[in-house]
Amino acid sequence: MTPREIVAELDKYVVGQAKAKRAVAIALRNRHRRQRLPAEMAEDVAPKNILMIGPTGVGKTEIARRLAKLAHSPFLKIEASKFTEVGYVGRDVESMVRDLVEIGVKLVREEREAEVRSRATQAAEERVLDLLLPPSPSGPGFGAGSHEEQLARDQVVSTREKLREQLRAGKLDGKMVEVDVAQRAAMPSFEVVSGSSVEEIGVNLRDMMPGLFQGKTRRRLLPVSEAREHLVQEETQKLIDMDGVARAAIERVENSGIIFLDEIDKIAGKDGGHGPDISREGVQRDILPIVEGTTVSTKHGMVKTDHILFIAAGAFHVSKPSDLIPELQGRFPIRVELEALGRDEFIRILTEPRNALIKQYMALMLTEGLRLEFTPEAIARVAELATLVNDRTENIGARRLHTVLERLLDDVSFHAPELDGQSITIDPAYVDRMLADIAKSDDLSRYIL
Repeated sequence: MTPREIVAELDKYVVGQAKAKRAVAIALRNRHRRQRLPAEMAEDVAPKNILMIGPTGVGKTEIARRLAKLAHSPFLKIEASKFTEVGYVGRDVESMVRDLVEIGVKLVREEREAEVRSRATQAAEERVLDLLLPPSPSGPGFGAGSHEEQLARDQVVSTREKLREQLRAGKLDGKMVEVDVAQRAAMPSFEVVSGSSVEEIGVNLRDMMPGLFQGKTRRRLLPVSEAREHLVQEETQKLIDMDGVARAAIERVENSGIIFLDEIDKIAGKDGGHGPDISREGVQRDILPIVEGTTVSTKHGMVKTDHILFIAAGAFHVSKPSDLIPELQGRFPIRVELEALGRDEFIRILTEPRNALIKQYMALMLTEGLRLEFTPEAIARVAELATLVNDRTENIGARRLHTVLERLLDDVSFHAPELDGQSITIDPAYVDRMLADIAKSDDLSRYIL
């Protein structure tokens, strides 16, 4: 996709923030350009990591998440404040790369499963028919090539085809068959030294003791519908080469993985000298080699982080981007500031995106047979009240719309099952009746919204 097309796709889900959309669109397109370069030059082209600066609830995470979906890239969102410096109890920074690899493996495996689904379904169908059909006749009177044997074979084939038609039509779904089902083996509990992981200490229990984790099989009586699905999964696993999946996942993570480091402002600034913030600068120094490019050991193999795209985000209310250590600042060359949202943006957020909140609530109520409609004036009034509460209390951006709408539609949601077949129109008078008291009282709006 061209940068213009990427921005157009992001516009369907995120309102405003044109600068941030342009920055991520260019970063994504640059990856495509890099892959078309000669191998020697491509190795030296580093991704242009992005630092998004803006208050909460303005679309930072949503932009990154939608970008990853567009690119079909392994995507991980993680809070930087979860990590601790080596030597402290908590998560080490390399775990983010391992988590990304697991996401990549899941992504590739799902793609491979979709590719072999039809073959697996056919194989499972044959196995179900084997369970449904009695064994072929044999013994005295059925000599090799005898007329009786030929008739018996023809009858078995005819019966099998009739059963196949009934199976595909769903007529046999309720019939019970016996299937061998693998029992899930319980993972033995063990403790790992704090700050390390199974990969770091070079232990892979599944490889060391494969028999311990395979689990036993037992015969279970299942309806044909369940047995068929179970056998499809079994056949799918047989057709997929997991070593190939792991290799493809690592390659995809290395070349198109995206890590979204949220709340990076929480680890900015000098160490306070006490409390949980004591290792903030240490966390930055631990993150630095991951962003610069290093090799991380995972259970699927070694992963180079040189070309993973990092998008960092933070509100930077208390600290400033310049409070990050200089080396880390230099690894986020592209900085974009996202604007705070006001009444006009809230109106657009409520109505324009494909997953707009108003559309969600209308669809939810329609499942109960209740038709919900909002007048444009009511939507404008909701946006005004959300902006007002944000100004008076804490500005949490578009997330305020969730709380305001939940409060507004509290009665409707509660009584919806009793209003089947009816229609309700939300107008400004209804909005004022439900929310005016909260909007007037600062104390009440702080407590409820």
